[in-house]
Amino acid sequence: MPLARSLSMTSLNGLPQWEDEDLPVEDLLLFEVSWEVTNKVGGIYTVIQTKAKITADEWGENYFLIGPYFEHNVKTQVEACESPNPALKKAMDTIKGQGCQVFFGRWLIEGTPYVLLFDIGSAAWNLDRWKGEFWDVSNIGIPFHDREANDAVIFGSLTAWFLKELSCQFDDKPNIIAHFHEWQAGVGLILSRSQKLPVATIFTTHATLLGRYLCAASIDFYNNLDQFDIDKEAGERQIYHRYCMERASVHCAHVFTTVSQITAIEAEHMLKRNPDVATPNGLNIKKFSAMHEFQNLHSMYKARIQEFIRGHFYGHLDFSLEKTLFFFIAGRYEFSNKGADMFLEALSRLNFLLRVHKSDVTVVVFFIMPAKTNNFNVESLKGQAVRKQLWDTAQSVKEKFGEKLYNALLKGEIPDLNKILDRDDITIMKRAIFSTQRHCLPPVTTHNMTDDGNDPILNTIRRIGLFNNRTDRVKVILHPEFLSSTSPLLPLDYEEFVRGCHLGVFPSYYEPWGYTPAECTVMGIPSVTTNLSGFGCFMQEHVADPAAYGIYIVDRRFRSPDESCHQLTQILYGFCQQSRRQRIIQRNRTERLSDLLDWRYLGRYYMHARHLALSRTFPDKFEMEPSAPPKTEGFRFPRPSSVPPSPSVSQHSSPHHSEGEDEDDDERYDEDEEAERDRQNIKSPFSLGVLPQGNKQQHGEYRN
Repeated sequence: MPLARSLSMTSLNGLPQWEDEDLPVEDLLLFEVSWEVTNKVGGIYTVIQTKAKITADEWGENYFLIGPYFEHNVKTQVEACESPNPALKKAMDTIKGQGCQVFFGRWLIEGTPYVLLFDIGSAAWNLDRWKGEFWDVSNIGIPFHDREANDAVIFGSLTAWFLKELSCQFDDKPNIIAHFHEWQAGVGLILSRSQKLPVATIFTTHATLLGRYLCAASIDFYNNLDQFDIDKEAGERQIYHRYCMERASVHCAHVFTTVSQITAIEAEHMLKRNPDVATPNGLNIKKFSAMHEFQNLHSMYKARIQEFIRGHFYGHLDFSLEKTLFFFIAGRYEFSNKGADMFLEALSRLNFLLRVHKSDVTVVVFFIMPAKTNNFNVESLKGQAVRKQLWDTAQSVKEKFGEKLYNALLKGEIPDLNKILDRDDITIMKRAIFSTQRHCLPPVTTHNMTDDGNDPILNTIRRIGLFNNRTDRVKVILHPEFLSSTSPLLPLDYEEFVRGCHLGVFPSYYEPWGYTPAECTVMGIPSVTTNLSGFGCFMQEHVADPAAYGIYIVDRRFRSPDESCHQLTQILYGFCQQSRRQRIIQRNRTERLSDLLDWRYLGRYYMHARHLALSRTFPDKFEMEPSAPPKTEGFRFPRPSSVPPSPSVSQHSSPHHSEGEDEDDDERYDEDEEAERDRQNIKSPFSLGVLPQGNKQQHGEYRN
């Protein structure tokens, strides 16, 4: 029968529709296999967790996730239940009968999908036999000391065993689709194909193993993609067996996908196969009923961050918090890959510019990058204690003042303000002022670092001299721990913290997708990314003027490192020149781009990958033209018509503070009218499916 798309996509605020006949999901079973199902390790967990709702809505009771069993995760995330499918139950019972534990239940996230979790420990007694079988089919040997690779063999063998027991119960239908994420799940795919199971397989790499290792070593990666001796590089890093597992998974899969065009180029050279489909990562977007609600959240959480700043900089709070901007960078502590090195250099230059122009704008920069610590810094805790003590003192004096004022007004008298505060009150306030005296600079880190002398961020701060001096217009705070609402220092969750900041800065050199700028976008917070990140490339394709919408893209591919750093400095300096009203307008525009990142839109790429896998596995049942994959009507957000759209075209000769308002803006700018114009101005079609072939190194590329 002809293969049709399985979901009628409704237009999201003007995004193109995608309509076709329904795919008979009642005759199909979909399994997604990943080491990060119910098990948060990295960004793949976010992909699977957020995508679950749209997939469960489409597939209903025929959608299942397969992952490893970890008791501490299951207790808090999974509700045990019986399998609704008798064939699944029989397959699980067979595995249990051989002494391997299998857990079935519902994952308590949006969409509440079914999960099938294998207990790796209970099946470990089969490890040597399964490693031998894996060697027989792939000639890949797994060293005994690599715990992660050994666990991957157990997990993959259990997955393939389960799919075999399940598929042998079916005759003609239902047909099975198995989607494997990353090399840890790849063994199951390799074994399924070697056993010729009637299963349509998809493999998605979210980042190549070797690419991450090479970039972490500061190697000229993108400029030498076709020059690397892949086997030699993997062997020198002692990951050759993992690389072979990843590459075998890629070549065994019916359909190979990756998360972005930049990673597709990388995969073509590292894994020797061009991806069939790019499957960008999305998020579940929750729109507010009123446009101004996310602006209110920004104001509320900004005030919470300001409270932390009052404590952290006590005794040195000689800058106005109303004229202070909060920038941040967050993610894994990969100093070069995440662009922290370039960010710090740009901050040094920004500090110089703001001081030379005698700006009254202050920038406080947070580095949220987990590292090994020995608990909180005493000076940081003391700062918050001093702030709280001052607040309590002010409250007690205010109560006494209010009571005297109230009594005087009751008597019909205007109180003598010189007498309303007695000598004790003055003494208390003087003692409070003296308590704020500080004999050291505000700390640049909130925690005691385990290896302070070798920490790359702290060493760079020492080199560029950003020590939070009074004369510095750029202040730096390293918070080497994930944010938590229960923290005694900065009691905010990550989402709350992001909403309270003004700009997220992520000048990454290696970033296959980039969830951090995407999360900023859906919360209406402008961000800086690069043309070497999947997110940056995606926005360049789909937004005519990304900077006008608060997405600043640094060129790290075709410029030298110094030129890229200069560009980043100009972006940060330009942002500091914006008036408060310009920032409000820009946040409105940034938030409107969230539709591009909604799984309700981006989910179509995963649908296409599944359709393609079915057509290649069961060509007699499902038809799809291999040379002409279906196309979707493209879109490209136009440049906003209102002026000034961005600091790049509305710069003043020197920075001015955030309260500076341009009254003429009120007449030129209408948020609803501009949003409607954007929705109607969709253009520049692009194709869905086959990626461009032969993306080779282009002239002028630099290693950054």
